[in-house]
Amino acid sequence: MNPLFRLQNPIKHYDWGSPQWIPQLLGVANPEGLPWAELWMGVHPEGPSITEYAGTALPLASLIAQDPAGYVGTAIQQAFGTLPFLFKLLAVEQPLSLQAHPNKEQAQRGWERENQLGIPLKAPYRNYKDPSHKPEIICALSPFTALCGFQEPEQIVQGVAVFAQSAPEPLYTALHRLVQTLEAGATAQRLRAFLQGLFGLPVAVGQALSAYGRDQKERLINEYPVYKQAWELMAYGAERYPGDPAVLAPLYLNRIDLAPGEGLYLPAGVLHGYLRGFGVELMANSDNVLRGGLSSKHVDKEELVRILDFSVFHPQILRSQGGRYQTQVQEFSLWVMEGQGDQIQDPQFLPGILIVTQGKLHITFSSGEGEWNLMQGESAFIPAGKPADLHFRGTYTLYGAGIGSLYVMEDKDENTGGC
Repeated sequence: MNPLFRLQNPIKHYDWGSPQWIPQLLGVANPEGLPWAELWMGVHPEGPSITEYAGTALPLASLIAQDPAGYVGTAIQQAFGTLPFLFKLLAVEQPLSLQAHPNKEQAQRGWERENQLGIPLKAPYRNYKDPSHKPEIICALSPFTALCGFQEPEQIVQGVAVFAQSAPEPLYTALHRLVQTLEAGATAQRLRAFLQGLFGLPVAVGQALSAYGRDQKERLINEYPVYKQAWELMAYGAERYPGDPAVLAPLYLNRIDLAPGEGLYLPAGVLHGYLRGFGVELMANSDNVLRGGLSSKHVDKEELVRILDFSVFHPQILRSQGGRYQTQVQEFSLWVMEGQGDQIQDPQFLPGILIVTQGKLHITFSSGEGEWNLMQGESAFIPAGKPADLHFRGTYTLYGAGIGSLYVMEDKDENTGGC
């Protein structure tokens, strides 16, 4: 068994992507100016990495299937069958849709329900593409901005009330009614009622809301500068998605700004949207996304409300501890390693996938099984059956994707541990 497999990875050209960030990291040209949104590393069937085996190009999933216990280890084979995560570079130049992901039980029920209804797997209106959950972590390579988790009801009341002060009828009345849903009752009940009320606004009121947010941006910035970022985001959303009441999202979700090296963990049920930035993203190997607006794709508001966690959620900004970003997830763990010249480091995330984001990595096996150099933008899969004398050296920064809490397989509350 080879101790290392270089990877060739597919690119996803979604319209919200950047024409610069991923090509620059890979050191390649993009003469067409296409939006390079995501680079996928892993075994996902919609975009598997390709490696070389016995002189032949082979999907990574097919390589692992030849000897799962050898390539990923017996415990991982028994628990997951193959690598249970998808590792990405994510380049967000324009905001993504508002979305959330189901927990394991919700995903299993939704998958079975849509199968029984005979909804084709590739249908654009299908919600559940597999029976798995999709927790995820994003770590910033550049300044990165997101909306994540519900604010306190009192915060939302204040922001929406300020926005509504000069709104014309019937928009003013509709916004006043939304504010009233937040003024009494248990927190989860208030947040649910608020979001359902927002989703239920008449079409004409939704159009008036987005038009007002767009046309009044400068006045709102001048009169209420403390909300400047929210007014700018609302106006931007109104330009792209006129009539979508989700343009109000900056007033009910938390804005999070990450510096390079900082991370954000998103458990099941948390409403969120990435706004701008370049980062590495790691998630369970699933396609289950429930959208909540600001999207040209299918939005099932009723199903989204069913799977959302309506708790107040203040995301915790993560920083690596001993090279690892701590999350309570079985399927993955995210690592960062930095080398300084001849300093030798022993990787701890194997079996797994790594990508060099800066510098040059030199990998050696003192048993004589070979030496490898990985330059910025290059990636590799290192199997479980590696020699004990594997060492990294060089001047580099790399991010590694490995398995998480594999040996604690009992079910846990997926919403513990914070963001």
